[in-house]
Amino acid sequence: MTVELRDELTAAGIEQLHALYGAEWWTSERTLPDVAEMVENTDELVVLWDVATDELVAFARVLTDYVYKALIFDMIVAEPRRGRGYGRRVMERILEHPDLHDVERFELYCRGEMVPFYEQWGFTDDTGGSRLMRRG
Repeated sequence: MTVELRDELTAAGIEQLHALYGAEWWTSERTLPDVAEMVENTDELVVLWDVATDELVAFARVLTDYVYKALIFDMIVAEPRRGRGYGRRVMERILEHPDLHDVERFELYCRGEMVPFYEQWGFTDDTGGSRLMRRG
């Protein structure tokens, strides 16, 4: 199996991403047109693609100002491929990405059980007294 890193998705890749989202509780209501628009408007994509099977293996996206903050969103690994280090490859690519090299702070949201996974790169769940604010 040959899995390669990519920084873009074709239309077929966007359809596969939509299917991955459909299988998860946190993204199951996303529509294909919205996912396509989201991909188009994302600053940086990190994609792991299985060349032999032409399948999306893992994905994450980053929204950033390229100076102060980079927000990592939608880290996802295809369910049958979990536990093989693909999430690690995606995170390492984000944190070593040449266009993100000078960003001062990376942030992300995750469920409690994922905290140990992200701690290995120095992420902490200490918000320093900040509160998540939402609208909509």
